[in-house]
Amino acid sequence: MTASAEPTLSVVVCAYTLDRWDDLCAAVASVRAQHPPPAELLLVIDHCPALERRAAAGLPARVLANTGPKGLSGARNTGMAAATGEVVAFLDDDAVAAPGWTARLLAGYRDPAVLGVGGLVEPWWETGRPGWFPPEFDWVVGCSYRGLPERACAVRNFIGANMSFRRAEALAAGGFRTELGRVGTRPLGCEETELCLRITARSPAALLRHEPGAVVRHHVPPARTSWAYFRARCYAEGRSKAVVARLAGARPALSSERGYLLHTLPAAIARDLGRGELRSVGASLAGAGTTAFGYALGRLARPVPPPGLAGSPGSRAAECPATKGSATEGSATAGPRSA
Repeated sequence: MTASAEPTLSVVVCAYTLDRWDDLCAAVASVRAQHPPPAELLLVIDHCPALERRAAAGLPARVLANTGPKGLSGARNTGMAAATGEVVAFLDDDAVAAPGWTARLLAGYRDPAVLGVGGLVEPWWETGRPGWFPPEFDWVVGCSYRGLPERACAVRNFIGANMSFRRAEALAAGGFRTELGRVGTRPLGCEETELCLRITARSPAALLRHEPGAVVRHHVPPARTSWAYFRARCYAEGRSKAVVARLAGARPALSSERGYLLHTLPAAIARDLGRGELRSVGASLAGAGTTAFGYALGRLARPVPPPGLAGSPGSRAAECPATKGSATEGSATAGPRSA
């Protein structure tokens, strides 16, 4: 295919709680500072009227209420439906885009075969990385992990905190499934993986491009540095992957995970054993085992009801979370979020 001009860009940020106001302001400011600037910045508020009012009064963005079911998938679908750009990019409300983010994302679309571009998600550990926390498990906190490609290449799926799609293609595929994705503390995630699989299933010649030069920095608060959080997220990831495997088939749903378990994880364990870092070895083994346990239970669970694709109707709950750490967040796909 011949190269084409860069498309227009809409950026969508989804938010759900006043507790992240400072993070949200930083996210919006980072988008407004981009060159080239996006054609529009949409801020979708997930069923939190107080945050919606404050954002509309104080932030330089087009503020919308989630018109779908409560949760991250419904909010993303609302933003994608309202966007006018040919490409829609998603940034988490607790992430900051580095300079050049929009330019790097858009450059990938010069190839018309590319239907999506995602980038690097660097963790910003507010209180420092725990000594036992292996970088191969940074997917637990929604970030890029050691083992991902370090150069631009085709991948299976993106990390939700930093991804973009040709809007028409994502809408034609049905958008994000609303039975997946975070809703408060509900564990199901992996909605980005499932959408990526659907997009490429519709267009087998299509490419999803990983562009490590498109960088965002993701805030990791102290609440996400505990062993309890690590274990809970690994378990939830396994349950989520089971749902994706049921929807998309185990082979495509677990293609990256097989490489992660066969290569990335053994290399991490061998490295840490050689360094005498036994706590990190224990975390890797426990994380893998807990994720596998969650997957096994998920496969035995009742099947997910058929499709709640883009903007499925749902009740507009008035609940507005106000407790830090109990939020709708970009979910982390087990190990191989991209491969």
